[in-house]
Amino acid sequence: SRDVEYQYRQDSDFYYLTGFDEPESLAVLAPGRESGEYLLFCRERNTDRERWDGFRAGPEGAASIFGADDAFPIDDIDDILPGILESRRRVYYTMGAYPEFDSRVAEWIKSLRSRGASGAHTPHEFVALDHLLHDMRLYKSRAEISAMRHSARLACDAHRRAMQRARPGMFEYELEAEYIHEFRAANARYSYSPIVGGGGNACTLHYVENTGQLMDGDLVLVDAGCELDYYASDITRTFPVNGRFSPEQRAIYDIVREAQTEAIAKTRVGNQWNDPHDAAVRVITRGLRKLGLLEGSPARLIRDQAYREFFMHRTGHWIGMDVHDVGDYKVGDEWRLLESGMVTTVEPGIYIARS
Repeated sequence: SRDVEYQYRQDSDFYYLTGFDEPESLAVLAPGRESGEYLLFCRERNTDRERWDGFRAGPEGAASIFGADDAFPIDDIDDILPGILESRRRVYYTMGAYPEFDSRVAEWIKSLRSRGASGAHTPHEFVALDHLLHDMRLYKSRAEISAMRHSARLACDAHRRAMQRARPGMFEYELEAEYIHEFRAANARYSYSPIVGGGGNACTLHYVENTGQLMDGDLVLVDAGCELDYYASDITRTFPVNGRFSPEQRAIYDIVREAQTEAIAKTRVGNQWNDPHDAAVRVITRGLRKLGLLEGSPARLIRDQAYREFFMHRTGHWIGMDVHDVGDYKVGDEWRLLESGMVTTVEPGIYIARS
């Protein structure tokens, strides 16, 4: 909105490689470079701007604080990067993420080619970096898993706080405020826009208005997680506004809980990515059939995906630095095998509108 300030959030890939969270920065890894293999370009120190916007590490801090072997002002990239590119046969680069910078790289290559008669060399090939980097990010280290546990515990605390304070007559945004309190008190921020949907609003999958009133006898669905130290949590829970399930609500809740339990049991090293989803589908289809909401044999209902009228999304997704984290779900035409270090959500659901 015009000239207000917004909190900056670093690109996840960049932060994963550098730990550097300032804007207008660029990292280069140049194996074999004599004066240092890890280069970081960033804004220079500026007393006046820092008075307005806060501390800048500057090239000196990029080296002393963030471990760069060599650091330069960001305005110097046109003078330095072409020379680094000239000495490389292969360049790993994410094309398409920043079109303006893509044009800059293309100009450097064009300039090098124009000097070919003078002995200048150009890279023989550009290789997509994002696929390799995202495969690295898919496997979490012990430190990353520890950070994610911390984020998840904080999100759990926020959900408990909201459940304890929910009451008929309050508004969805009042319940959302309980999450804001818990997250900000721990120096965390939302990992995505929270969904707080009471009654029929709970059946809108990406409902983010959070303006409705919570009524006695209704269920409220809250899909909310936090980001702490750049690692996300993602938790969805549905509970009765007045603290008591009706028999019908309890029956549906129990089906979803069983589906989640069965899916978690299938989330094991050596199983395929889709196995937890298949397990959840079987439980939900069986449960909906028992409630009379689906008719026919379970095998046919699953084959025809009849359950999708009530359960229309996948059971989970990768989670890490991004709430919908990077990483392929298939290798070739086969579902990916689950391996140690991968982290996924498990969140089946049943959505039944009043109609």
